[in-house]
Amino acid sequence: MKNPFQIVCVLALTAAILPSAGAADDTREKVNFPEMMRQHQFSNMRDHLAALNEILALLANSELDKAADIAEHRLGMTSMVAHNASHMAPYMPKGMQAIGSEMHHAASRFAMAAQEGDLPRALDSLSKVTQQCVACHSTYRVQ
Repeated sequence: MKNPFQIVCVLALTAAILPSAGAADDTREKVNFPEMMRQHQFSNMRDHLAALNEILALLANSELDKAADIAEHRLGMTSMVAHNASHMAPYMPKGMQAIGSEMHHAASRFAMAAQEGDLPRALDSLSKVTQQCVACHSTYRVQ
C-alpha cells in the first residue's frame, strides 16, 4: 500500500468488523436470519468491505471516476437492486434498516462528489459510509 491514509482506513475497517473476542460479553443486539439469508448477508458485507478497499486504492491513485463507479454500483443506492436484499428487511430491526439505508445513501453521495472531482467532499462522504458500517457492526450481531 502506497498511502498511509489507505493503511489506516483498511485497519480501521478491519477492526470494526472483527468478531468480538469475548462473545459472552457481547452486548450487541442479536439479529436472527434463516441460514441462507445469513450467508447472503455475510456475502454482501464481504463485498462491501472489498469495495471499500478498492475505492481506497483508486483514491490513492487519483482515479476518482473509477472509485465513484464502484461506490455507486456496489455500495450506493444502485447496489440495492444488485444485492437483492429486500426479502431480508422483515428480519432486521428498524434501526439496522435505517443504518443500512443511510450507508447506501452516503455511498451515492460519495460517488457524486468523486465524479465531480471534489476530493474533500468525497472523503467526507466516504467517512459517512464507514461511520454507518461501524454503527451497524457495533450495535448488531447476526446469528
